[in-house]
Amino acid sequence: MANKKGGSTVSAVWEIAKPIADELGLSLWDIRYLKEGAQWYLRVIIDKEGGVGITDCENMSRALYQPLDEKEPCKEQYILEVSSPGVERELVREEHFQQFLGADVMVKMIRPIDGIGKEFKGVLSDADKQTATITDHSGENQVTINKKDAVYIKLDDFDF
Repeated sequence: MANKKGGSTVSAVWEIAKPIADELGLSLWDIRYLKEGAQWYLRVIIDKEGGVGITDCENMSRALYQPLDEKEPCKEQYILEVSSPGVERELVREEHFQQFLGADVMVKMIRPIDGIGKEFKGVLSDADKQTATITDHSGENQVTINKKDAVYIKLDDFDF
């Protein structure tokens, strides 16, 4: 899952970014440190009640610039991106799964599940550190998956 991407760099950036987000009235949704092509990206994903606007992203980005520069948690040169988790927010941290129990989700697996396939929708009915249980919309069928076997588990805010 995405929260593992970037390892110790992500933990170090989280320690820097969390108090800044709190001070700005924001919450940290996720932090990702990824290499795409030849370039490294540090993605700080923020959230707040009522939604995140461009000003929130700009304020967070500006507030992060100096502390990141001083503490240098990233070894490589990178591009900083600050954004919202979006409508189809990906559930990555344990608290996300707990917050959205009972919500509609879309799941894409690395490998197909017998009788279900690689992609399916349902309701997040249970979750722990390693697994998530999805119940189909009829309420009759459930599947428990290992989170590490999912490409993603996202909120599904769209009509079926």
